[in-house]
Amino acid sequence: MWVDLLKILIPSLLVFLAGYLALRAMVKNDASRRRTELAFSNDKITLPLKLQAYERLILFLERISPESIIIRVTQKGMLASDLHTAILANIRAEWEHNLSQQLYVSNEAWEMVKNAKENITKLINICSDKIVANDSALDLSQTILETYSSLDVNPTNLAIDFLKKEVKDFL
Repeated sequence: MWVDLLKILIPSLLVFLAGYLALRAMVKNDASRRRTELAFSNDKITLPLKLQAYERLILFLERISPESIIIRVTQKGMLASDLHTAILANIRAEWEHNLSQQLYVSNEAWEMVKNAKENITKLINICSDKIVANDSALDLSQTILETYSSLDVNPTNLAIDFLKKEVKDFL
């Protein structure tokens, strides 16, 4: 009797085990395929957002570079103190407009952008301290541009090059 029961039970268990293992493998493959599809789908959504963030940060860096910002904010008859205030306000506004981009770039890239902004702000402040507040905006502009062009390392170009390299790495 036990032998007859084992003759039936052992093949049944083997069939059950084979079915269980096959079903488990199918479920694993399906889950893996779904994860891959989800990752691909996410890349289709996030890649354009990442690229846009890098573009916006490069534009930000270009806009705060002294040659660009001085031309944009200088007005006829401005005093050096007025230009100083206008440049810093413009940098601050550009910065606040682009703060959310840090969500899409690496921490290193964000630090490079932040350092470039801080270095440009320091340069503007140092140059402003060299000029009398009632001097013309032209005097401050010249001082800023001369100091900026004499730098060994250009902070905006350094950050732009870093951002470009990162984009090349993930494309």
